Amino acid sequence: MRTTPTALDLPMVDPLPQATQNYFNICQDKLGMIPNVLQAYAFDIDKLNAFIAFYNDVMLADSGLSKLEREMIAVVVSSINKCFYCLTAHGAAVRKLSGDPVLGEQLVMNYHSAKLNLRQKAMLDFAALMTESSQHIEETDRSALRAVGFSDRDIWDIAAVTGFFNMTNRVASATDMQPNSEYHTQNR
Repeated sequence: MRTTPTALDLPMVDPLPQATQNYFNICQDKLGMIPNVLQAYAFDIDKLNAFIAFYNDVMLADSGLSKLEREMIAVVVSSINKCFYCLTAHGAAVRKLSGDPVLGEQLVMNYHSAKLNLRQKAMLDFAALMTESSQHIEETDRSALRAVGFSDRDIWDIAAVTGFFNMTNRVASATDMQPNSEYHTQNR
């Protein structure tokens, strides 16, 4: 049986610095768990802090994108990359934020099957293009986002969320990062 959240033998720093322990305590109180991704990074506090700072910036900072839209991007990118950890964790977030367990599953399997508005569809099409073949992005792709109401700042945020999850998907897959079991039953 595995004692770390990944296939790598990288145990958490022990004891954790007080600030990290406090953050983990907040996670436990708010989420009922400490996400395995945080525990996975806790072998190196500088890497953990960098991960948390970037995650908080792209997913929680002020943006023209809603929290749900950012989670939708995370799920679509993770679906294309077949990242089990992020599909599980962010699929649960989509179910919670949307109040629609079907939407979460549709985005996991095939976002084209979901009933999306034009804004959401354009956003996810751009995220998919960026994930599958970013070298083919042209001005017409950015113009399509502007046409449904996204500002240039919003386009930056779509690209940043998409880029972040492409990176984290690859790290999670390469290390066989496993999602917390609690995610599987949330908001169904």
